[in-house]
Parts: sequence; structure tokens; C-alpha cells
Amino acid sequence: MQPFQSFAPAVLAAAIRRQPPSPARTAFAWSVAAGPAMARAASVDTRGGVLVITTKDARWAREIGRMSAPLLTRVQALLGSDEVTSLRICEKP
Repeated sequence: MQPFQSFAPAVLAAAIRRQPPSPARTAFAWSVAAGPAMARAASVDTRGGVLVITTKDARWAREIGRMSAPLLTRVQALLGSDEVTSLRICEKP
């Protein structure tokens, strides 16, 4: 028997990709990829393949910036590398 942790990410990614593109789908993928604290600290939107991350403050912008490479990889695993090609981090005015 295979442990749940070994196949759960692939099952979740397949379920997310089957859904039509929407802001809710993008936000859900972000929350899974970023984790609960980081997901609450920023809102997301996709624009032409770019995941635009708008943070609540400069501290979160720096933290997300430090984690940008692994976050991009995680979001691409969930939504597809053709749907999200890069990240852009903005601080909420």
C-alpha cells in the first residue's frame, strides 16, 4: 500500500486543473502552495500568465519575495506551468 502523502499532491493538482480558470481557483491554488499564514497575507490574480501577488504590507512582500522560486514551482504544479509563468509581488497601497 502506498502512503497517502506520496500521491495526494498529484490528485489535488489534477482536481484543480479540471476546474475552469477563475479567481477562486487561483486563490485556492495560492492557499495550498503558500500555506495558511502567507495566503491570508496576500491576495492573488493572474494576468497574462503572471501571478500577481498583492501583499498587506512590506514585511510580507519581502517574505514572499524570498520564497518566490519555490512558490512559483508549487503554483505551477497545481495550475500548470503554461498558466503561470512568473510571479509579480506588489504591496497594497
